Amino acid sequence: MKSLKLFFLVCGLVLVLTQLASAIDKPYEGISADELMKIKYYIKHTKFAQDYQSTGHVWLITKGGFKRHRKFLRSRITLNRKSDGIDYKDVVAFTEPRNVKGLAILTWTYSDPKKEQDAWLWLPSLRKIRRISQSQADDSFMGTDFTTEEITIRRWEDETYEIIGNKKFEGYHSEFTGKTYYEGLDCYLVEAKPKRKDWYYSKRIVWINKNTGASIFDEIYDTLGRKARTIFREYQEYEKGYLPQTLLECKNLRTGHRTIITFDEI
Repeated sequence: MKSLKLFFLVCGLVLVLTQLASAIDKPYEGISADELMKIKYYIKHTKFAQDYQSTGHVWLITKGGFKRHRKFLRSRITLNRKSDGIDYKDVVAFTEPRNVKGLAILTWTYSDPKKEQDAWLWLPSLRKIRRISQSQADDSFMGTDFTTEEITIRRWEDETYEIIGNKKFEGYHSEFTGKTYYEGLDCYLVEAKPKRKDWYYSKRIVWINKNTGASIFDEIYDTLGRKARTIFREYQEYEKGYLPQTLLECKNLRTGHRTIITFDEI
């Protein structure tokens, strides 16, 4: 953990309390796609809390069922600071097994939507920090089926949105847990397209819970319009309607490889 502490010191991650937590807005009749997705991102980045910390597990599973396991910790602090314009800081680090322990990514997100985020990758084996550019946001996130953008960098301002329908969710069956989630749930269907040209996906179809505004399922299409991956999210509702994610599953539809993220403590 010494390497991880050094990473925090070098990058200046300071956890301080700066604002009161607030309740989450809910979708309403006639809501626009833009406003709906603002709620979605508010939930994703836990903006309902002044700070957030979790520990959990990452499972990398091949089509044949071979599993690799990682443990991680994640910490996020909402600053909304006028002095330097920082909205929030977010760090994700692996804590087990030994060969990846200390590998971490730190992201600074700014209140000004025109200002690109700053992100750094700490490589403990080399004892080096590598800056991550926005053009590298399509890279695999620490060897998983998620991209770096999907876990840390993507913001509301990065896409355009259109509500394309209302539909009951058919349910998502997890091979990992053996459970079926959100069957029959009323959802908005939102088409999200990247503003960046020649990006790694052409669009996402996002299933949004009509009651909470949380995204439960993403269908991600490649540049040729083929469905390439899916992402499922489960949430646990706490007091004041707080909705931290408790399970994430990403599946590559071409290779059959899956990444499962579960949480021990939030």
